[in-house]
Amino acid sequence: MIKKILLGMTLLMSMVSCTEDYTDWANPQTNPEEEAVSFGNGSVTPEGVINLADVTGDKVKVASIVAPTSTKDTYTPSFKINFDGQSFDIDADGNMAKADLVNYITGKYGKRPKERDIDATLDAWLSNGSTAAKMATSETFQVKAIPEAPVIEEGYYLVGDMFTTDDVNGWTKGVAKAFNHSDKDVYEDPVFTVSFETTKADQYWKIIPKKNIDADDLWAPGVVGPKVDGDDSMTGALTNGDAKAGKIAKAGKYKLTINMMDYSYTIEEVNYDPFIYFIGSTDGWKSNDQKLALVDDAKGVYTGYVYLADPNAAGFEFKFQRAQGNWETAIGAGTFVSFDGAAIGVDNGNIGVNAGEGVYYMDVNLSEGTITATKIETMGMIGGFNNWDGDAVMTWNAEEYCFEATFEAPNVGVTADGWKFRVNGDWAINLGGSINNLTAGGDNITVAGKTVKLYPTRKTKDNIYCTVE
Repeated sequence: MIKKILLGMTLLMSMVSCTEDYTDWANPQTNPEEEAVSFGNGSVTPEGVINLADVTGDKVKVASIVAPTSTKDTYTPSFKINFDGQSFDIDADGNMAKADLVNYITGKYGKRPKERDIDATLDAWLSNGSTAAKMATSETFQVKAIPEAPVIEEGYYLVGDMFTTDDVNGWTKGVAKAFNHSDKDVYEDPVFTVSFETTKADQYWKIIPKKNIDADDLWAPGVVGPKVDGDDSMTGALTNGDAKAGKIAKAGKYKLTINMMDYSYTIEEVNYDPFIYFIGSTDGWKSNDQKLALVDDAKGVYTGYVYLADPNAAGFEFKFQRAQGNWETAIGAGTFVSFDGAAIGVDNGNIGVNAGEGVYYMDVNLSEGTITATKIETMGMIGGFNNWDGDAVMTWNAEEYCFEATFEAPNVGVTADGWKFRVNGDWAINLGGSINNLTAGGDNITVAGKTVKLYPTRKTKDNIYCTVE
């Protein structure tokens, strides 16, 4: 005979603040005795708050069940637990698969180890092997559970010998260097990166959580580092309990990546190539001739212009390649933690823009993981020929990959007394210098002519140039 099912409500152990401080979880209040809800002529009583980090087996007990009675003694009872219309198997002892509970919680709430209160009901089914019928559904009760995950702080800082100078202690708040991170929740994206340079061998380091920086107490609990003092491994495990100092064995430029979900780190020596190559939807991912040039070899900053189109209606998407034509060196959305201007990250791993077809000025910082795309609404010329007042607007020629303009009489065209190119009627992005090698913010151009063509994408040459006739 099916017995009564007990299900009840638990009361909150403690209120969780909007800052999601973990302290309350570590020091819970005592729960009142659970209350039962009806289940036909049976009842159901839920367990207290379930910390999934403490569950070692494949199943987790979420309730105690006393089944409703039935006159069909030949029928075998079975049970289903329901969350938001999703049903999961649960046995007569109130055990369900741990994986089912974990997947439901993380799918709805994320991986942050915060108490989640899940409205649930229980169904009782009778079956004789060939037919089945629902006998009863319980009143609503709550399953309370905390996902299994380590504590991940909202931010981290690097301190160490590499930041020490004659005047500054590299192990202090004032020179601590912040790790870069995306705008996602840290439990959805637990990866943090920081780039730095060491000018000496055997440089020691540790990682400071942001909360310690904010409290002006660097060495408060929570400091992260390797488990072995002086570990010079380029990859390994981290701990926030009795953390030791890692070591960079030789001078150089490095990128430190930490994954705080599994408490691991990777250090890689970085050397930036002269160019990164653009490839994307403009020509069906067939050409990688457009490129950005390295302008800061310490930080890995690349700038330049690219033409983006979408002739196949696949989206205005692209990637970069460190080595031209080599997909093993591809730079996609996962490289970046910040997308500014018209730049966006696409779920498929590509980079994209949200402003449609056109020429874009790109600013890519590989050490900081940032990319900014500025759409060129107007490319103009300004100088002595128009008294430096307003822009002579150029037209994009998609066949030649150039901006062009021809001055008609009586206009004399650009003059030798000086002029420049500028973007969107502003001086923030401008080009000047030699017509064979134009540079950002370069000197005034002193070549006269009536027909000007500007080739900004480095498609056929390694530099930006223009022709004046």
